[in-house]
Amino acid sequence: MDKRLLELLVCPICKGPLHSAGGGNSLELVCRGDRLAYAVRDGIPLMLPEEARVLPADDPLLRR
Repeated sequence: MDKRLLELLVCPICKGPLHSAGGGNSLELVCRGDRLAYAVRDGIPLMLPEEARVLPADDPLLRR
C-alpha cells in the first residue's frame, strides 16, 4: 500500500490515525483508539465500520 495514501487515511469513526499491520493478503489498517482493524483487499482499504474487525483489548496490534 502506498505510504502517501496511508498518511491521508483516517478512521471513519473517530478520525484518528491508522497504522498498517500485517502484509500481503493479510494487510490491515488499525485504529488503536476504537480497537478496529480494516482489511485491505487488492490494495484497496475497506473503510466501512460495519466490516471492520473488532480487536480485543489485549491484541498485540494495539501495543505498537
